[in-house]
Amino acid sequence: MTTPRAPRKLLGRLSLPERNHLADALRTETVGGILLLVAAVTALIWSNVPALHDSYESVSHFHLGPAALGLDLSVAHWAADGLLAVFFFVAGIELKRELVAGDLKDPRAAALPVVAALCGMAAPALVYTLVSSTGGGSLAGWAVPTATDIAFALAVLAVLGTSLPSALRAFLLTLAVVDDLFAILIIAVFFTDTLDFVALGGAFLGMLVFWLLLRAGVRGWYVYVPLGLVVWALMYNSGIHATIAGVAMGLMLRCHRREGEEHSPGERIEHLVRPLSAGLAVPVFALFSAGVSVSGDALTGVFTRPETLGVVLGLVVGKALGVFGGTWVTARFTRASLSEDLAWADVFAVAVLAGIGFTVSLLIGELAFEGDAATTDEVKAAVLIGSVIAVLLASVLLRVRNAKYRALWEAEERDEDASGVPDVYEQDDPAYHLRMAALHERKAAEHRRIAEERERTARDRERAAPERERTARDRERAAREPDGSAGEQTPHGLPK
Repeated sequence: MTTPRAPRKLLGRLSLPERNHLADALRTETVGGILLLVAAVTALIWSNVPALHDSYESVSHFHLGPAALGLDLSVAHWAADGLLAVFFFVAGIELKRELVAGDLKDPRAAALPVVAALCGMAAPALVYTLVSSTGGGSLAGWAVPTATDIAFALAVLAVLGTSLPSALRAFLLTLAVVDDLFAILIIAVFFTDTLDFVALGGAFLGMLVFWLLLRAGVRGWYVYVPLGLVVWALMYNSGIHATIAGVAMGLMLRCHRREGEEHSPGERIEHLVRPLSAGLAVPVFALFSAGVSVSGDALTGVFTRPETLGVVLGLVVGKALGVFGGTWVTARFTRASLSEDLAWADVFAVAVLAGIGFTVSLLIGELAFEGDAATTDEVKAAVLIGSVIAVLLASVLLRVRNAKYRALWEAEERDEDASGVPDVYEQDDPAYHLRMAALHERKAAEHRRIAEERERTARDRERAAPERERTARDRERAAREPDGSAGEQTPHGLPK
């Protein structure tokens, strides 16, 4: 007789290795997200203070690099095409690890973030198209509101201090990684005007060498870093956005562990490069991309021009409906149920939070309206405003459920046996129950000792009670008759 399969749970508790990896990644991304916020605010101040505006423009447009190799680029261009390649390199490793060694190696588990990410990109694009076409605007920016900025979103969570359960954090992180992969495909397909097939062939040849060296087990940064730079330069000169090289090389790394390995090569490299991506690459890009005008006229124009209004509504409305709808559709058609610890309101809050579009949205905005500086700045302002609105809405929704999240987080982190592993992951381990039994025995012995002391004290008080009563009566008598000898007299009233 076949045992019926238990219904699958969506957003259930992570496996222990996945939880530990997530905790390590989130620590780096959260710090990087805070640096990203600082960089964005710095850019806004630097570009909007009249005394500083000219210096911002001068630094942003300062050119450097070998012109003979086609790499005489501005500082802002180096940040967008060069440093962001590091960001996408880490995103490629993270996606590869999730698919071959993480919880997403199960196709049923992988379906949720993939479908949610696809719906979370299609809905904003549709919202932008409807708003912009209705208002007679350009459709070139349809892809701007499709990307989620994971560093910005995690920084918001850190600032809010919410104890979001690890399953929801993992969902947001994986959703953003898948989102980034599709965004880079959009850039490659829709924002490539001309191709240099010689340079493109050289880039593919370089990536083939990169892959063969990995397969041969060759180690050493002095081999891979120069090769990676060559591949990047060739990809840039081919006409395809250079960040494609980063994600492609990230996907080539081996992310499953072999016998005797504590960490796979992909995990080791990700651990080394992620701080560089989150702490330097993304903040520097933000510094030279977020410097847009925030004057009253510019802010008003965001809500009156169809292109910019489409970006704002795409991020705020499209992202929320797309991610939430994709998650609900996945649950409906896979007959899976939401984890009993969560409610659909929690999924909607995370979907709203996914409306924070920054790094990739700014990049796509630059590409979509290249050559039109005024529209580019307005679209960037729309990205910032839409992201801020998403932050405010998500803050309210997360705060409403924060008490529930804190209780779930405390249950996930509880480690009563002090083994270094949360108790929820040790329920099937006999050694855990032996440790807990010994712990409870020590606690019971302590409670018995305290009870015996209290009982002994109570008996001593009971035995001492009659003596205390006699002493009290003697004191009362002495108080009434201070001099006992003067109390006795003869019948004549004279002292005896």
